Parts: sequence; C-alpha cells; structure tokens
Amino acid sequence: MSFQSATGLGHPPTDEALVRLTKSGSASADAVVFVVESDDPARNAIKQLLESVGLHVEPFRSAVEFLDGVVPDKPCCVVLALRMPMMSGLTLQEELTKTGIHVPLIFVTGCGSIATAVRAMKAGAVDFLTKPINEQNLLDAVFVALERDRLRHAQEDALAGTRKRFKTLTPRERDVLFGVAAGRLNKQIADELCVSEVMVKVHRSHAMRKMNAKSVPELVRMSALLQSEL
Repeated sequence: MSFQSATGLGHPPTDEALVRLTKSGSASADAVVFVVESDDPARNAIKQLLESVGLHVEPFRSAVEFLDGVVPDKPCCVVLALRMPMMSGLTLQEELTKTGIHVPLIFVTGCGSIATAVRAMKAGAVDFLTKPINEQNLLDAVFVALERDRLRHAQEDALAGTRKRFKTLTPRERDVLFGVAAGRLNKQIADELCVSEVMVKVHRSHAMRKMNAKSVPELVRMSALLQSEL
C-alpha cells in the first residue's frame, strides 16, 4: 500500500524532529495507536504495518465502537478512515472536540477532496492521507502524532504541578507573585499592598521557593499559565 498527502500541506519543519524523537523511543514505548476503519483488509494492513515497527495497535470497525471505548492517559493517536457507516471520520473528530478528548488524528481516505482535507486540518488533524497508501508517510505521520501527544501530556503534568505548588502560597505571596510577574518593582508592589519593601522581598523569596522557580523569568511563565486559567 502507499499513502500520499492530499493537500500539499506538508508537515512543518519541527515534525522531522518529532519523528526522530519518537523513533528513538521517547513516545512510542508505551504509546497506543487506534485504527478506526470499517474495511477489514485496510484495517488489518494498517495494523500489521504499525505493529511491524513495534507500536501497540488497537483496531476498531467503526467510529461508534471507538467512542464506546476509553482513551488511555498515555501518548496515543488515531488513524481513521474518512468514510464509514453510521459515523464518518469528520463527525468523530467533531464529537471528540465536543467532549474535550484531545487525541491526534490522522485521516486516511480514497475519496477525499481538498476542501475536506482543509476542514480536517483546520480542526487539528495531524495529516490527511489518500490511498494508495505510502507506508513511510503513514509511519511518519503516526510518529509525529505520538510525539505531539507525549509533549501535550508533559505540559499538562507540568501545569498540574504548578497548580499544586500555587495552592501552597499565602494570599500575600500570591499578590507579590503576580506583581513581580507584571514587571513591577518591589517598591511599587509595596505601595500597592501597603507593606514594606522588606516584606515584599520576604514574600517574593517564599513564593519563588514554594513555586520552585529558579529565576524571575521562570516565575513569570508560571504566572502566565496560572492567570490564563484563573
């Protein structure tokens, strides 16, 4: 089989690095690739290809069957057909978005149009590939998808840790943290909070230690993440 890109929307330059990272084992060791394809021969062929490079594959005959399952809390991606009975690949993409399930998608089809490909890519698909399938293009797309999902998990874990540390701050330490992140001087923060500069320095030191921030720029980045959620 052989896949070709239907849109000419090739991978961005960083995708080559993602492929190398995943091939080296950083994301593929415990990763899962879901194959959602109603055509038995096509599904089996994709499954065999992915398993031949050591990937764990879970096949599904329909989008509905896939939705009845559980997406694991580990790096994963979905290789899915565009046209299937009951629910199309695009509809599955929409359902995943609605339910807040973030998993990279790679579409494969023998009848896709440019407009359909653009729609899928704009909605966040990693790639849109047309039959006949080029095996290496499919493998590269899967490696990129898995590494992207690994990075997403790492970022979410880091954010969870930042949230946990933030909860240990006193109200005054939080005020000082956000003041520092906003670029205010100690004297300005002291005037706003009606405390001495010495106390601002104390609260600032405590906040940086509790947040495990090694520098002010790092504290600023943490503050930006927290404020975006608040």
